[in-house]
Amino acid sequence: MKSTEELSSLEVVDKTPEEYDLVILGGGTGGTIAAWTFASQGQRIAVIERKYVGGSCPNIACLPSKNIIHSAKVASYLRRSEEFGIAKRDFAVDMHIVRERKRRMVSGWNDAYLGNYQKSGAELIFGSGRFIGPRTIEVILPDGTARQLRGTNVIINTGTRAAFEAIPGLVDAQPLTHIEALELDEVPEHLLVIGGGYIGLEMSQTMRRFGSKVTLVDRNDRLLHREDDDVTEALQSLFDEEGIDVVLNARIKQISGKSGQSVRILVDKKGNATEKALEGSHLLVAAGRAPNTQGIGLELAGVELTDRGYIKVSERLETTAPGVWAIGEVAGSSQFTHVSVDDFRVVHDSLSGGKRVTTGRQVPFCLFTDPELARIGLSEKEAKAQGIAYRLFKIPMEAVMRASTLSETRGFLKALVAVDGDLILGFTGFGVGAAEIMTSVQIAMGAGLPYTVLRDTILTHPTLVEGLIPLFLSAPSVQKIADAALTRTLA
Repeated sequence: MKSTEELSSLEVVDKTPEEYDLVILGGGTGGTIAAWTFASQGQRIAVIERKYVGGSCPNIACLPSKNIIHSAKVASYLRRSEEFGIAKRDFAVDMHIVRERKRRMVSGWNDAYLGNYQKSGAELIFGSGRFIGPRTIEVILPDGTARQLRGTNVIINTGTRAAFEAIPGLVDAQPLTHIEALELDEVPEHLLVIGGGYIGLEMSQTMRRFGSKVTLVDRNDRLLHREDDDVTEALQSLFDEEGIDVVLNARIKQISGKSGQSVRILVDKKGNATEKALEGSHLLVAAGRAPNTQGIGLELAGVELTDRGYIKVSERLETTAPGVWAIGEVAGSSQFTHVSVDDFRVVHDSLSGGKRVTTGRQVPFCLFTDPELARIGLSEKEAKAQGIAYRLFKIPMEAVMRASTLSETRGFLKALVAVDGDLILGFTGFGVGAAEIMTSVQIAMGAGLPYTVLRDTILTHPTLVEGLIPLFLSAPSVQKIADAALTRTLA
């Protein structure tokens, strides 16, 4: 038998942390790409992930939601079949098949991600991780055993989760979040949606097209109230035509019942004491996100939080703890996967002698309703608030020839161009393929090209991006600086 002294020595050895060049807590997209990249450069890399290969995006968020949104698009075409010369027939949506199509896609991406881990040499560790000291993380594995990892550098990439407001009865109602909504095996009879942000809007339209009655409740006076008025009006018109009930300026006082059975929301209008009861079969909460920063030992690592609970970072995404970085939503970055990827680029530069920072970068915004909403750069509201004069180019989507061939002419394209030059200040598209059209504009903006380059380039006919030619050939209206300054003063 070993002596007590020998056993004590063995225990110390067992608890000695394993050394890595980089340890990543959270397997989201930015962290995943970081792992593959640094491992391919010969570094020893470990990624700690509780459940999902590749994090939320390919499993429970971006890709699955767009997969199901496309199924809903097909359902909408079936309802419009006579418009395309196809006899209309009754049909029913089989959510089991919708879900299985989504699951097959997710499984395929999981396999691809695992293949990249194997190819790059990065180590994926499934378990629950928390800091136990500076740059040192303890991982509780599925079998209950523990490992300790220490990184020369550590990246925190734990993301966010659906936020639940302190509404009486909300937790007891066991509402759906986007995670459970994407796993439904039935079409809700009547879906009540709390929150008019991206998730709430996309899921409302999707479930309505599957056959649900849908009521969306939002605290603001407009859908996407921070966007320009023409955008919010177009979204409202779209939802009205699709038969989605929208309750705005709503304050939720109480919730009763249980989602999946019967649920009741008691609301009143802001400034109005009259109460209204909304009843449905299912409840979806999509009223914001909360950072995953609790219970992971940040205080032991010397990592401080902002007053909103996100990780405090510099423009290089370094936290208050030397050698510890944070990327993605948990660092307060915009809640888009493409921003998480750029966060990786910032950290990669920081660790490789580069100078990339988060300040001043262009972030594209895309809402995948049908039609899509896409924006890059300044909106009209933002330009006016900042006192920036601009020329406004705007055309309806029906002026885009390719859109007319698709019978998808709802919406518009518009661009803000500087008055004292030809640089593009911002672009907004609400229409079919808007996100793809926006990308061409974004590249031109990033390269510092004048709008005339897009106007005068030979673009393939007929394509949606070709719509940029009639957009920039249209007669612009001018918003003068004095008018902008006045708008800002009045605001």
